[in-house]
Amino acid sequence: MAKPRIGIALGSGSARGWAHIGVLEALAEAGIEPEIVCGTSIGALVGAAQVAGRLPQLRDWVEAAGWREIVGLLDVRLTGGGLIDGKELLAFLNGLGLAGAIEDLPRRYAAVATDLASGREMWLQTGALHEAVRASAALPGLFSPALREGRWLVDGGLCNPVPVSVCRALGAEVIIAVNLNGDLVGRRFETPPATPAPSAEGMGRALRDLPLALRDQAAALAARLFPPGPATPGYFDVLANSINIMQDQITRTRLAGDPPHVLLLPRLRDLALMDFHRGQEAIAEGRACVEQALPALRRYL
Repeated sequence: MAKPRIGIALGSGSARGWAHIGVLEALAEAGIEPEIVCGTSIGALVGAAQVAGRLPQLRDWVEAAGWREIVGLLDVRLTGGGLIDGKELLAFLNGLGLAGAIEDLPRRYAAVATDLASGREMWLQTGALHEAVRASAALPGLFSPALREGRWLVDGGLCNPVPVSVCRALGAEVIIAVNLNGDLVGRRFETPPATPAPSAEGMGRALRDLPLALRDQAAALAARLFPPGPATPGYFDVLANSINIMQDQITRTRLAGDPPHVLLLPRLRDLALMDFHRGQEAIAEGRACVEQALPALRRYL
């Protein structure tokens, strides 16, 4: 009998999305290679690296990245539709080797974004790969919207956080879904003692290599985004928990109506919205999640 056509739906989740790297690598080691890869937001980024054959390069960068490398991708601006313009992210994706056309990829791929005007989800299956990823990851409140074919697009997590429906529409017969946000609602505002949030002073050190004109702006912004002390929730606390609530409700509804064959739920409760520097932990949890789910996967495959 022929093997079923496998699709994988990589969900949104900001910094928690580095777990997708561990998931994909562990699946490959188990002999499971998805022919269809669909992603939302950070899932679109990791999925793009997978289909373009650049996942090892992305993993190496993620495991080595500290706050300085992360901040280098954040071209802060105080005007427009977001705090971050996104040009540095596009340059990073281009340098990673994700600048080719989606049509030329060896496997089916789609990135999910949201049309800011109509609220409809958009399946990006043509055009420049890095631009599709940029549009899918335009998290409201942080990244400015992306203009594509006359439409302003924002994060696909607003309408389809775990794109199972896209995998099925593209012809997947067995669908593996990765939900990064299943245990995050109700996450405490306090930062765990073992992983303190970056202070404004620490951010200032990380930004010291930036041009002087931008450095003062960014330092002032960091002081507002990362206020000292746990007395009141900071900007990112409120934004992250609000997004968690919204995406959890949408994900539950979408998965109830269109369930995958296997649902992976990495335990990532302690990783915050901007903990991109904790990639090694996220990747390890992605691997562990697959190892626990292998009996269920083998039933279908």
